[in-house]
Amino acid sequence: MLSIFKSNKSLTMKSVLILGLVFMTALGFAQTDDEDDETSGSILVDEGLTVHQAPTLDELLERIRERRDVENLAHQQRIDAFERQVADQQNQLDNAEAELKTEQDRTERLERTISDNDATIADRQQELDEKLGSLRELFGVLQQVAGDTRGTFLASVVSAELPDRDVFLSDLAQKMGTAMELASVDEMNEMWSLMLEHIIETGEVSRWTGEVLTNEGGTKEAELLRVGAFNIVAENGYVNYSLDTQRVVDLSRQPSGEFTSTAKKLHRARPGTGKPVPFAIDPTRGSILSLETERATFGEMVGSPLGGILSGKCWLPFCDGQGGTVGSIIIMVGIIGVVLAVWRMVVLFFVRQRVTAQQQDFDNPRDDNPLGKLLQVYTENKDVDSETLQLKIGEAILHEMPALTRNISLVQVISVVAPLMGLLGTVIGMIQTFQAITLFGTGDPKIMAGGISTALMTTVLGLCVAIPTVLLHALTSQFSRSVIHVLDEQSEGLIAEHAEMKGTPVREVTRQGD
Repeated sequence: MLSIFKSNKSLTMKSVLILGLVFMTALGFAQTDDEDDETSGSILVDEGLTVHQAPTLDELLERIRERRDVENLAHQQRIDAFERQVADQQNQLDNAEAELKTEQDRTERLERTISDNDATIADRQQELDEKLGSLRELFGVLQQVAGDTRGTFLASVVSAELPDRDVFLSDLAQKMGTAMELASVDEMNEMWSLMLEHIIETGEVSRWTGEVLTNEGGTKEAELLRVGAFNIVAENGYVNYSLDTQRVVDLSRQPSGEFTSTAKKLHRARPGTGKPVPFAIDPTRGSILSLETERATFGEMVGSPLGGILSGKCWLPFCDGQGGTVGSIIIMVGIIGVVLAVWRMVVLFFVRQRVTAQQQDFDNPRDDNPLGKLLQVYTENKDVDSETLQLKIGEAILHEMPALTRNISLVQVISVVAPLMGLLGTVIGMIQTFQAITLFGTGDPKIMAGGISTALMTTVLGLCVAIPTVLLHALTSQFSRSVIHVLDEQSEGLIAEHAEMKGTPVREVTRQGD
């Protein structure tokens, strides 16, 4: 025992001596170089460690023991925490396995229940089929009739006056689609009643007050008139029943006046008068009416006097029409020709009236008409010979001729040039059409419509200008020739009368004139 103690004591002394040597070595290194010590201390501080200096070996040993106890305690605490976590995780794993087992058992029970239910449903379905027998066909018939009738109601203008009739039919069709419950007698009677009501309404003219959706997006109350299952009219003309919105809407533009006038007359008519009212019906329930509203009006085809100029599209009157620039020129030339012809006809009409008045008052010549001026020349030259008088009167007639034939030739030129300009527009329109075909092909007819409309419209405008100007030229020429004929007739009479007074035969005068 004593030997063991001595050996332990010697070991302890050796340990102390080794620690002392280590401590003295470190202390020696620290004392030899203060700058190195400061540098190493700063490095330890930077690493997050706390430096404790022990003045003696006993205190250093004590601090080492204390630090070891603290580390052992922390280590034991970490081990305890880890063991607790392992225990908790094991508990969670056991619970999860138990829950999995429970759900697997539940799944097996549900699968057995589903299998039993499928067998029960099959048995019940077989029993239902046996009980229904021939009544099963009733489900399909009622479902089909209810669906077809619902579609008919939704597509009919009668629904504008009698809405929500499709709700019952939709519910009935859905009920019959399940094939689980028969329709009641009341339901079948209700469907039959709705069908009979619709048949009666399609053959009547009905008036009611309803809501109309305007083109601006608002609504208004209006008195509406329904003509069977064809059309609905309002005070200002036709309105349309939109199948998409199930509402009455205003047309973007009314059709031509021949159709709109009948709609207005029908709306103003009242029952009991016994007088039939003509009305234009659209049998396609709005399709033809929609196409009619898209047809170009006369103003759109011809153009407006200042529409193109104000919009900046072109710089000529009527150039915004389908005829384009050529059509604009044709219209302006035609207007000029008609104005000139009418103006000359009016002037010549009053001239002929004054000439006729002068014929009735032959002895008092006036200078407000060609015949009066001719009589004044005759009066001033009664003393000259017949040949000189003939020359004087001829000069007077030639002096009046420009006033009587003024601008008549221009009207004739316009009547000839107008169809040629129309032909020019036709050629230009066909060139535009072929250019469009070259660029875009023939798939879309609307691309070629612009050139074709120009080609046809200029031809129409040229003919519309040529036909009246030819007639006006003929009338104007007739007016002018009638006055000139009176002057020639009266001049020959005056010359003959003067020759007889002078004793010179008319034949000799004529021969001298030849």
